[in-house]
Amino acid sequence: MDMAGRHHSAAPKSLRSPLILFTLLLLVFSILFYIFSPSPTFPRKIHSTLNPNVDYSFVSSLEKFLINSKSRPTLPDDTVTATVTQQDAGKLDDLISRKQTERLYDDSFYPLSSSIRVYVYNMPSKFTYDLLWLFRNTYKETNNLTSNGSPVHRLIEQHSIDYWLWADLIAPKSERLLKNVVRVNKQEEADFFYIPFFTTISFFLLEKQQCKALYREALKWVTDQPAWKRSEGRDHILPVHHPWSFKSVRKFMKNAIWLLPDMDSTGNWYKPGQVYLEKDLILPYVANVDLCDSKCVLDSKRNILLFFRGRLKRNAGGKIRAKLVTELSSADDVVIEEGSAGEAGKAAAQSGMRKSVFCLNPAGDTPSSARLFDAIVSGCIPVVISDELELPFEGILDYRKIALFVSSGDAMQPGWLLTFLRSVSLAQIREIQFNLVKHSRHFLYSHPAQPMGPEDLVWRMMAGKLVNMKLHVRRSQRVVKESRSLCTCECRRPNSTNPHLFS
Repeated sequence: MDMAGRHHSAAPKSLRSPLILFTLLLLVFSILFYIFSPSPTFPRKIHSTLNPNVDYSFVSSLEKFLINSKSRPTLPDDTVTATVTQQDAGKLDDLISRKQTERLYDDSFYPLSSSIRVYVYNMPSKFTYDLLWLFRNTYKETNNLTSNGSPVHRLIEQHSIDYWLWADLIAPKSERLLKNVVRVNKQEEADFFYIPFFTTISFFLLEKQQCKALYREALKWVTDQPAWKRSEGRDHILPVHHPWSFKSVRKFMKNAIWLLPDMDSTGNWYKPGQVYLEKDLILPYVANVDLCDSKCVLDSKRNILLFFRGRLKRNAGGKIRAKLVTELSSADDVVIEEGSAGEAGKAAAQSGMRKSVFCLNPAGDTPSSARLFDAIVSGCIPVVISDELELPFEGILDYRKIALFVSSGDAMQPGWLLTFLRSVSLAQIREIQFNLVKHSRHFLYSHPAQPMGPEDLVWRMMAGKLVNMKLHVRRSQRVVKESRSLCTCECRRPNSTNPHLFS
């Protein structure tokens, strides 16, 4: 009986083996699904396509803008054209103070969640429309190159942030989509004053002496304004996105908020104390390639591990490029190419980025490069090797989600970089690619400017500077000038790299 009992309690071997096999197979499939499936937090549908009713091309948008400018209605404006005295600045200060007090008591959220109010100077056309027309009438001259062989008009396009911001600010209210910034027509209502001077176009398209003369005229025109005299420029926004632009006179406007491509702490482009993150704002370059949408990014076959196309020899921090070329050029799944100008060069760069998993982004003559933003909109994971780089909108965006950051020291170790890239798992690659699709909208300038586009993020970042800027304006108005040599922020903060931070 005992043997009979034991016989009935055990499963036959013929049944036990398939059951074990099925269990093992189920376990294996579960593990594989966990490893290779996207994280459950990823959106199943990501919409990253261009709106057909929006213009993303600088040349195309500019053409329409200039044509429409002839019929654009003239708005009431109190830009001062006569001689200005310190008494005029005092009157304006009283009006601004009164308006700010009204907003403080009428709006319980001011200034944290109120729309930014911007006064746009109505500057003479030689600083604005004439320069835009000059670009429009000459941009097809592709033989116009800089000393290092870069096409001039393409450089202007890459740094055309001054156009995109101005075109949005002065557009009719009915056409504007951004709600976090409004244009005001009275100076006493303004939080910030925007200077619509096209410093990059004038630098590249005017003769040297003609350009310097125009810079001096622009400087005098702006600094003669009562609003400038009131704050010494601390509430003024100056677009100087190319590091060569406005160089001869910008030291006289160092208190203004500069819109920059990077900080360049090497001192090659900006003097110590001229630029710093607390005062100025980094803006992305205008991408040189077309958007690779969600289908393009997630469905494309990327058989190149690492891609780079550009100038292989650069100065300053960009000298690392030549060293990286020597280190990487022998690998089978790495493509390193010398860049070329024109449409053929653009097509080659775009094609290479769309076929690659990673895109190399070493420092150039400055810590930043337009290539970073080309990689982002191409769905190619940026591998950033630029130790001094500052990034646009980093108070809002987390670049660790869309790029890999490698120190120059690590990158120069033999074999280190390729070993590191090959260790990135498929799941990590897919996660970053999803994030690139989601984030690409933040780097696409357009007209009309789109919510969450770069123009929108500019004003979100400016909102974060507003209270601090007002503090320094008020402090500069009350502090006895001579007292600053007795007690400065430098002596209170001996580790500060910027002695002008609170001046």
